[in-house]
Amino acid sequence: MGCRTDESTGEHSVEQYSAWMREAIADARLAIATGDVPVAAFIVDAEGNRIGSGRNERELHKDPTAHAEVLAIREAAAALDDWHLTGATLVVTLEPCVMCAGAILNARIPRVVFGAWDEKAGAAGSVHDLLRDRRLNHRVEVVAGVEAEECAGLLLEFFASKR
Repeated sequence: MGCRTDESTGEHSVEQYSAWMREAIADARLAIATGDVPVAAFIVDAEGNRIGSGRNERELHKDPTAHAEVLAIREAAAALDDWHLTGATLVVTLEPCVMCAGAILNARIPRVVFGAWDEKAGAAGSVHDLLRDRRLNHRVEVVAGVEAEECAGLLLEFFASKR
């Protein structure tokens, strides 16, 4: 699986992260129907219950902020009636970008589990590492590379079909 974490995996197991990522991959496939890049995210509470989900909808809504993570954060905050998502875990098929990393930090999400690395725009360890920047007032545990091959393969297929 190639799962890499910078800290302990908390109360959830690597197997649980894998199972969640497979769910996110299935959700990501749905984005293709709207012409969006197949990325999906969801947020679970401390007990592992889904409290928010999203998939890329930039093309669908003509909205540059309609990234999977942002939509999942909005839904989770609405479900909890609170923007503080402490105790939550965000699962996403692609390493978050700078915008999404900022939203994750502002929502106080303590853990992010992601699949494929984004070597062009990632902000969780590849290009930037905003989620673990010691200069900021909140840091996030990052579990990287969960089901990475399948997540990356889905993106490669999508972009190959566009050429």
